[in-house]
Amino acid sequence: MSKLLVFGESMEGTLRNVSFEAVAAAKKIDADAEVVGVIFGSEDLKEQGEEIIRYGADRAVIVQHEKLENYTADAYGQAAMAVIQEESPDGIVMGHTSIGKDLTPKLATKLDSGLISDGVDIDNEGDNVAFIRPIYSGKAFEKKIITEGLTFVTIRPNNIKPLERNESRSGEVTAKHVDIGDIRTVIKDVISKASDGVDLSEANVIIAGGRGVKSKEGFEPLYELAEVLGGTVGASRGACDAEYCDYALQIGQTGKVVTPDLYIAVGISGAIQHLAGMSNSKVIVAINKDPESNIFNVADYGIVGDLFEVVPNLTEELKQLKLNV
Repeated sequence: MSKLLVFGESMEGTLRNVSFEAVAAAKKIDADAEVVGVIFGSEDLKEQGEEIIRYGADRAVIVQHEKLENYTADAYGQAAMAVIQEESPDGIVMGHTSIGKDLTPKLATKLDSGLISDGVDIDNEGDNVAFIRPIYSGKAFEKKIITEGLTFVTIRPNNIKPLERNESRSGEVTAKHVDIGDIRTVIKDVISKASDGVDLSEANVIIAGGRGVKSKEGFEPLYELAEVLGGTVGASRGACDAEYCDYALQIGQTGKVVTPDLYIAVGISGAIQHLAGMSNSKVIVAINKDPESNIFNVADYGIVGDLFEVVPNLTEELKQLKLNV
């Protein structure tokens, strides 16, 4: 039986959804493999270990250390290598998140391994497993097949559906002690300017604003619409450059890549750099007063009109629908 390690990610004491998506990805790679969830942190991680098992992992390894309170490549790298060397896995799966994108190339180098990054789907083709990933800013897709060595992949959040949570599933949760030596980077404090709520990369609904919102105040109707839809707010680089919002909200080639079920682009023209970050969304709705805007070329539904009239009216209609349900 093969063994696959899945590195989970925690946020404020709770496992991020991409952790469960990575478990599902591991099962797609090899349905018969032993899937081992690996979780790092500075607090008690037993409940998180049990939770990843409920989502399909066979057992969990938890590593608790004061130097793992916040992510640093040094500390997480040392902890990850210690677990990998002890477990000797046939494969490693991790989310293509800010942590995954930073950590996995470093691990691959240490392991003298290849790495397939940003996978959006997994196909079984006979005896081979094909990993599908976007290229050319999402204009095309390629299939990668690993012919030998370690299977090491990262998967894009919100693309592979997690397995159903099973409360009755149980497995061994092992606490592993790891010696973490000197680290070059020490996090003194974390100041977050991002909006509260769901992380952009994992959100099912995103309301994104561009230069067309004209000001910080112009984002307020977007937050109201996001609240009604149970989503979160993002932005184009143009809006961030204009200081209408923080860069933590930026979506695009130099920002976050998102694939929500619903993406509403408000006052966004549709520059190619922005499309690279959201064009694979399941349903795209564009609201723009310029009917020639490029965003309408990728939108499933388009509304030509003044966003300051359309968005509040849309919000009000949705509120009424909720009241009548």
